Amino acid sequence: MLIDAWRYILAHPDRFGDALWRHVTLSAAALAIAATIAIPLGIWLAGQARLALVVINATNLGRTLPSLAVLALTMPFLGTGFVPSLFALTLLALPPILINTYTAIRQVDPDVIDAARGMGMTQREITRRVVVPLAVPVIAAGVRIASIQVISGAVLAAYIGGGGLGDFITAGIAMMQLPLLLVGAVPATLLAIGADFLMGRVQRSLRPRGIA
Repeated sequence: MLIDAWRYILAHPDRFGDALWRHVTLSAAALAIAATIAIPLGIWLAGQARLALVVINATNLGRTLPSLAVLALTMPFLGTGFVPSLFALTLLALPPILINTYTAIRQVDPDVIDAARGMGMTQREITRRVVVPLAVPVIAAGVRIASIQVISGAVLAAYIGGGGLGDFITAGIAMMQLPLLLVGAVPATLLAIGADFLMGRVQRSLRPRGIA
């Protein structure tokens, strides 16, 4: 079956290439947008205790929603296609990045902050030069989790016209052709594994020296 799937890819390189590129583009765009929103928001919420409680609880509630449900909920408002898929995947990526960012900032040792303040740093300088650098490894862990969720969720985007590798999976299921299903499933799995490996390397490189 894997051989048949490989033969299909060789026979239809343009179709496979377009689906792969759309899958990668959709996933990368959703992850970038989510990080752009969630990281600054998480840093700001770390200093807003009451509001943070509400936002974090709501975010945790959002994490319980199945990926397909999130995608389906966007259809009545945005229709089908690339844009609603991007919106839904961005929503999927927000919780792990936001929660990890908030947690990372809150876990910075207060003594370190006091020491920086004693050196005459302003609050903005403390945040930018002390707190955020110390929190980066944990923030990167959130991005790592989000990347896997988004790449996996992008497969389901085919159900609302988002395209990508999920088109092969849905077509394979509809026509009862396992090789066609594998044309989408195997590359999507490899993308998720590759993203996890890459982000793991990035996360380890960002850890302060002396931390295993």
